[in-house]
Amino acid sequence: MKWIAQLSCVTTVTASVVFASVTFAEDQLALKTLDLSGVIAEALARNPEIQAARQQWEAASKRVTQARSLDDPNLSVQWWNAPESFNLGRAQNTIIGLAQKFPFPGKLALKEEIATRSAEMTEQALRARERDLTARVKQAYYDLFFAHKAIQIHHEQVDLLKQFLEIATAKFRTGKGTQVDVLKAQVELSTLYQRLPVLEQQRDTAQAKLNTLLDRDPRFPLGSPQGPHEGRFDKDLEELYQIATTARPELKAAELAVRRNEQSRALARRQYYPDFNVAVQRFQNFQANDGFGAVVSVNVPFAFWTKPRYDAAVHEAAAGIAAARADLHTLENLTRFQIRDLVARVRASWEVAVLYRTTVVPQAEQSVEAARAGYRTGRTSFLDLIEADRALRDFQLAYWRALVDRESRLAEVVQVVGTEL
Repeated sequence: MKWIAQLSCVTTVTASVVFASVTFAEDQLALKTLDLSGVIAEALARNPEIQAARQQWEAASKRVTQARSLDDPNLSVQWWNAPESFNLGRAQNTIIGLAQKFPFPGKLALKEEIATRSAEMTEQALRARERDLTARVKQAYYDLFFAHKAIQIHHEQVDLLKQFLEIATAKFRTGKGTQVDVLKAQVELSTLYQRLPVLEQQRDTAQAKLNTLLDRDPRFPLGSPQGPHEGRFDKDLEELYQIATTARPELKAAELAVRRNEQSRALARRQYYPDFNVAVQRFQNFQANDGFGAVVSVNVPFAFWTKPRYDAAVHEAAAGIAAARADLHTLENLTRFQIRDLVARVRASWEVAVLYRTTVVPQAEQSVEAARAGYRTGRTSFLDLIEADRALRDFQLAYWRALVDRESRLAEVVQVVGTEL
């Protein structure tokens, strides 16, 4: 009993250490800067949509074994010429038989191939969901980044406006300014303070969305995301399309659908051939010699009253092939369009961001400084200073929004192509 108590103590301590480690890891996740690759990996491991898709793939893969298996054998016992007293032990003939149905050669192999193609299509559906989840995680990640950046810019603007208020107050005290300028600064500052709860709500909403994709409590605190990558996207459109033709899960699934329907047509044609039913029997005869027997029977699928049913199955399979090929062609056209459209959006967002970073934002900063210097010397009004400040804030937000939009469109490009670039 002593060693049991010691083992219980060790188990309790181990569980406590594991719980403390998990809690510490979660606290670090909340404090540190969020790493996008780590967030994606966690989402793929924990998201219930992906877990459900994995289980569907597992279920589909188990159907392959079922498809290639023979039907259950039949065990039968027959009693013939029993007395009127229904004494089976005195029946003149007792027949014990074991029968097994054997499909025409090639039928089971085709059924296995059809089930295999279906399982592979389910796997590609899982891959497509993983790509979709990855794109959504990236978009939620950068939405959270933009929310943090908006709050940061807001605080910077509050600090800048406080400086304007100090300038207006100093000028008013020296008789070089008016009380109206002081009141305008106070009103503008109050307006900024009123906007802060809205920005915080947007940040909390973005955080809750990302937590939901990670299968976490929406209130779980997250660190600050890293900024978007910068640089022009120079991938060639034809190169991207060639990558998509071999990597995009939806295209792979469409190609598998064509092959599955072709195999279904082959199986439908094979149904014109008969199946075999083989039975082995043991005869036990009352007051006579015992013996063995065998029975071989086949169905007759080519009878004139059953042939139309098999003809219809072949035509159905042929129509399925045509439909699958049309779906594949439609998806190929859609993929080409999506790549061209999304790449154009990525490049446009980058050009807009570059314009804001190199021209618009620096000019807005110069405008603020010029308005501040002009207000100090009385050459410009306080309203000009406020307008310059507002324009700077809007342009800064527009710059980061362009970068975030670029990342969102890039995430969609990767999703359409089917692999990381």
